[in-house]
Amino acid sequence: MQTTEALLQDPAATPAPDPAALADLIRRVQGPVLLPSDAGYDAERSGFQTAYRHRPAVIVGAESADDVAAAVAFAGERGLPVAVQATGHGLSAATDGGLLITTRRMSGVHVDPAARTARVAAGAVWGQVVEAAAPHGLAPLNGSSPGVGVIGYTLGGGVGILARTYGFAADHVRSVDLVTADARQRHLTPESDPDLFRALLGGGHGFGVVTAMEFGLVPVARLYGGQLVFDGERIDEALAAYLRWTDTVPDELTSSLALIAYPDIPQLPDALRGRYLAQIRIAYTGSAEDGEKLVAPLRAVGPRAHDDLREMPYAASHTIHQDPSDPHAYNGDNALLSGLDAAALRRVAALSGPAAPMMVVVQLRHLGGALAGDSATGAVGHRAARFALSVLSPTDGAALPAVRALHDEALAAVAPWRIGRNVNFLFGEQRTRPDAAEVARSLHGADLHRRLTDLRAAHDPGNLFRFHTFAGGANHTSDAR
Repeated sequence: MQTTEALLQDPAATPAPDPAALADLIRRVQGPVLLPSDAGYDAERSGFQTAYRHRPAVIVGAESADDVAAAVAFAGERGLPVAVQATGHGLSAATDGGLLITTRRMSGVHVDPAARTARVAAGAVWGQVVEAAAPHGLAPLNGSSPGVGVIGYTLGGGVGILARTYGFAADHVRSVDLVTADARQRHLTPESDPDLFRALLGGGHGFGVVTAMEFGLVPVARLYGGQLVFDGERIDEALAAYLRWTDTVPDELTSSLALIAYPDIPQLPDALRGRYLAQIRIAYTGSAEDGEKLVAPLRAVGPRAHDDLREMPYAASHTIHQDPSDPHAYNGDNALLSGLDAAALRRVAALSGPAAPMMVVVQLRHLGGALAGDSATGAVGHRAARFALSVLSPTDGAALPAVRALHDEALAAVAPWRIGRNVNFLFGEQRTRPDAAEVARSLHGADLHRRLTDLRAAHDPGNLFRFHTFAGGANHTSDAR
């Protein structure tokens, strides 16, 4: 256990809390309590997203819901704003001067195969849940990366590998354990507090700190899936073929398309270095035989640079997207679309391809199917969207204005179909954007945005969780991909 004296040797501009109050906090929590002068401070505040470095005045490394409640009480008594961080995908810089609760130590996962449910603690990641569910022939509605935190992803809605078949991850939540701004520990179900429960599921940022969640699993043990990859000279044809193909596929097939112009740098493998590729990623819950028939129109585009479509156990589903696992710096934006034509998609490709002034990863996700289900089950916005188009660039803070300008130009190409944004596909600091208020409103639509704002005011009148009222930063606001 650290001493109060060690914690108070803080040379930073942010003032340290009162010594007596800090000593009381240290006594009340099991996890570490850190100030900027602590040796473990930098590691504790860091996450997968490295573009932004927030500087909280105090960090509490929570080991339990009691730790979380004690930290929230401490912050509330002193007017310190609170932020939460699990894995730090999309890490926000907005926590400066406040109290940061890290939940990575709260990583428990329990699967009930008879009930087809999983209960997870605040810091659990999707890879843990996939691994725990697989022996029972079950799967969660996880995203493409096993390292993403379960809670933040689900609070943002959660568009995953099985999305068109089973809908948003948020639609399958059975209960939520939440510490609210008054430091109360609450167990929420659709029956106990329907308004707050629904608000959390798709609009849950800013209502408190989720310490655990229970959700349903689905009976999926294997998939037919993988990637079809086309070289640059076939990209225009591949784009047109993909759009036509999405009009024909069943709800049991979830797919996305990525356009990536890889830089010619020695750090990349020869198979990627300096190449412009279109990657079509496929996850189909039907038979491999039917899957082969379904993808035939895509293979007809021509020879592939890579084709690894195959039957696989669901536990290998992370190999479909092959998302990077090492921490790095990035920023991104997105548009939810009512439709799209090939000419507009070619315009996006031209702006983001090899001639672009910086690397841009473009991803087009096919929505619809079960994602267009009943909005009464949660607060996910814009369920009628047919596609989600996202743009992401490796960047540091200095390059951010140029990155945003290029992203805005690329997304302007699809403006005729744009109906909003998706919470989970906003990456990086958003609160400092000149259009931050418009971006926040675009996540849910005017009526739902108003209802969520009113609920936040009722449950957090002191605006303690203001770092998270704008969805799209770290942990409980992004951990989304």
